[in-house]
Amino acid sequence: MDVEQRETCGETKSAINTWRYRHHFTYKADQGKNIIVQCNLCLPRVNLLSTSKTSTSNLKKHLDRTHLGCEARPDAKRGRKKEEYNGEESRHCQLKKLKAEIISKCLTQSKIDDLIFSFIVEDCQSFYVLEQPGFKRLITGLTEGLKVMDRVTLFSKVDRGLSRMREELLAKLSSIQYVCTTADIWTANDRSFFGMTCHWIDPDSLERKSAALGFPRLQDRITYDSIAGRIHDTHVAYNIESKVQTTVTDNASPFASVFKEFVADSQERDDDFGFFENVSTILEGEPEQDMLLFLPPVQRCASHTLEQIVTEDFWQAISQGPMCQLHYSSMSKLFSIWNKCHHLQVGMEAAEEIGKMALVVPAVIRWNVEYCAVQKIVSLSERELTELCARLEVTRLQPEEMAFLKEYVTVFHPLAFALELFQAEQKCYLGIVIPTVLSLKNKLNEQKKAASYFGEVINTIVVAIDVRFQELFSSTEAKIATATTPQFRLWWMAASEREEMCTLLATEASQMDPCDAPEANTSRNLSTIESEDDFFSYGSAKTSTQIQQRGVMEEIRKYVEGTGKSLECLQDFPRVKQLFLKYNTTLPSTAPVQRLFSQKGNLMTSQRNFLTDDYFERIQLLRYNSNICPLLTE
Repeated sequence: MDVEQRETCGETKSAINTWRYRHHFTYKADQGKNIIVQCNLCLPRVNLLSTSKTSTSNLKKHLDRTHLGCEARPDAKRGRKKEEYNGEESRHCQLKKLKAEIISKCLTQSKIDDLIFSFIVEDCQSFYVLEQPGFKRLITGLTEGLKVMDRVTLFSKVDRGLSRMREELLAKLSSIQYVCTTADIWTANDRSFFGMTCHWIDPDSLERKSAALGFPRLQDRITYDSIAGRIHDTHVAYNIESKVQTTVTDNASPFASVFKEFVADSQERDDDFGFFENVSTILEGEPEQDMLLFLPPVQRCASHTLEQIVTEDFWQAISQGPMCQLHYSSMSKLFSIWNKCHHLQVGMEAAEEIGKMALVVPAVIRWNVEYCAVQKIVSLSERELTELCARLEVTRLQPEEMAFLKEYVTVFHPLAFALELFQAEQKCYLGIVIPTVLSLKNKLNEQKKAASYFGEVINTIVVAIDVRFQELFSSTEAKIATATTPQFRLWWMAASEREEMCTLLATEASQMDPCDAPEANTSRNLSTIESEDDFFSYGSAKTSTQIQQRGVMEEIRKYVEGTGKSLECLQDFPRVKQLFLKYNTTLPSTAPVQRLFSQKGNLMTSQRNFLTDDYFERIQLLRYNSNICPLLTE
């Protein structure tokens, strides 16, 4: 019998008799101070529950945990006499109301629009996602009825976001003394885009900062004058034409010819501009007008130079040497493995099952990715490699070919490491190039004695390094950049050249206005005690005024004799710090502007074809600059 029938039979009353959820339970038996009931909602499974005669808390917990939001509903005919008398609400209703209040206070329609806008821009999502029924249901369900904004609202938010981003970026750049820009051209789906990024070093924290300046489409024929005009217009738009130390580009045409045409010689560095004649107006018979174009000095991409050494000089040495056939047979078998893994899901699964790793399929234009792919193949044991070749049905590598590939990985590991250094951004400066190249030469020469296959190839590569980096080794700017980097100072130079370098640094430092040099950070020794080194004191610290009044040559010599390798030590040498900011603002590679194109796969899709070139550029700029100009405003 159910609980109500038990009550009519005159048996002892319990708390469950007046409970409005009692119709979900059937009375079974008494058990001392408790009663045994069966849950009707759990049928056909028999679920017996024990509860006190004076309390229904156990039964209510069962409903909340097992049947909340399902069939558990109060009996409308029977009120909660005791609970209504006390003016209380059920725990379920309280939580539901509390959730609604929190959502109404924290999530407004404007807040949801901002979050969706950030999601689409930062993750390069298609605008088409706003019309997806599943996405609409997701937002509506999570926000208790708020809606997804339409495309018109999204486009207006893109416009406002770009305007705010440009204002903030102009304000940041106005306080910066030295900047560096990078430029490159990217082509996809018969559309060409010109990308430019800007980089500077924060004077206080000495951290590298980066921002994208432009990503316009090149609709006309790509010529020297059109590229020069784009670079000049971008610099003028952000008021940095007089602050740009160098523009970093790759070593290929058309950039090499552009800067050869429009940049003055290094001896005329103070007048780095060229005159541009508009050829089209001359041919059309319009009055001739000279346009003044300011182009800063160009810095060739160091990582591209290293890749040229590997792809051109290395291949030329291999093709003309006795190892040509062995190299060709080894690499052809590797490419057979990579192709099977790339095009067949079974091949990739076999590689993951046997080698316990995902094999890298190298890109066509990135040698360091190819090197990593070879390195992973070589790391497999002989048994694993034999099983992998059998599963993929490719020709197995012979022992001599494996020995060739192992030596290839060992010999060229320093070169791959140097490429990784050059392609960094946050901790990469022009001053790192000369020490890296010198160390690379030394390590290659060390490998030459133990090399069985690549002895002559190493000689060719070392000669190619000297030839291709000759301009850098003779660059005064690169030497000063290296000398003002605490990690290297003058340790990389011959002892006979160090005195001359000190004189050069003193000459450059004397041209720095001491008023522009920031005060040395001595407050950290005066008021901050974070460790034992901060506690112990052996006299008053020198004030910033005493440091600035110190002679230029004395400051240079104390810096050169120092041993600290962190940038923090530059705070004690104001003039050296200014030299570091001026000459190390330059990046050694174009990797940052290539990262501007890194999301091209998500951007160039059929669902984005309706985007105009202007909005395509705006989305890219907002995404790249989200670190320094946040998309969401508090």
